[in-house]
Amino acid sequence: MNASDEDSGTPSGLMDIVDGRLYRTRVMHRRLFPVDYRFIYRVFSLVVDVDQMDALDRRLRIFSVNRFNLLSLDDRDHGARDGTPLRPWADAELARKGVDLEGGRIFLLAFPRVLGYVFNPLSLWYCLHRDGSPRAIICEVSNTLGDCHHYVLHNDGQPLAWPVRANQDKLFYVSPFIEMDARYQFRLSEPGQGLSVLIHEYQQSQLMLAASQTGQARPLTDRELLKAVAAMPLMTFKVILGIHWQALKIWWRGGRYYSKPSSSSEEMN
Repeated sequence: MNASDEDSGTPSGLMDIVDGRLYRTRVMHRRLFPVDYRFIYRVFSLVVDVDQMDALDRRLRIFSVNRFNLLSLDDRDHGARDGTPLRPWADAELARKGVDLEGGRIFLLAFPRVLGYVFNPLSLWYCLHRDGSPRAIICEVSNTLGDCHHYVLHNDGQPLAWPVRANQDKLFYVSPFIEMDARYQFRLSEPGQGLSVLIHEYQQSQLMLAASQTGQARPLTDRELLKAVAAMPLMTFKVILGIHWQALKIWWRGGRYYSKPSSSSEEMN
């Protein structure tokens, strides 16, 4: 199967991806209390095999890895965030949780840099065993202060089932208008023809926030990338501006401000 075979057929699961896939999606946030609001914005994301990023760099003209282009991915935006390769970092962190992929594939879902800029509130690492079964998903969460935290969803190295469902206590400061005493509930489907990421945040067992990213697959080609950029120009700049605009509206409606804790864990959970 070559890089163009997927273009002529219907995209299937992760194991059918040669090197990467494009998703044009909508992100939705709905807050239920104490301030009620909802917003939706259009984005596009890439799902890439972290071992095939150099191949993507060679195959595409308007996309590069670790160098400037209209669109790009940079090792400094993920994992250790020091420019070191992504795969060794992920394998080491999974090993800390007793997860051995035995050479299986790892796919990263993320916004690309647009003209050198990106902000990824959430990136997902889909970690598959060599038999194709999901063994872990690393949820890479970033805030606008430049901090990052990784939640690892796993079953002590045993296979997971799609959609992956998991719960995690909130350990990382994200929004100044949401307190730290909260718990996340994840429902993450396998990226195929469609993409579905759903996260619920609970406070004292009451649903407080629902966030989702859903959309459809496109071939990862220069033509499709150009169409996505034309439809959503300067997308990553709009993401960060949108976050601050929504925060301003919450504050205007009387949302309570919570300062960042003096000590915040940034270790893998």
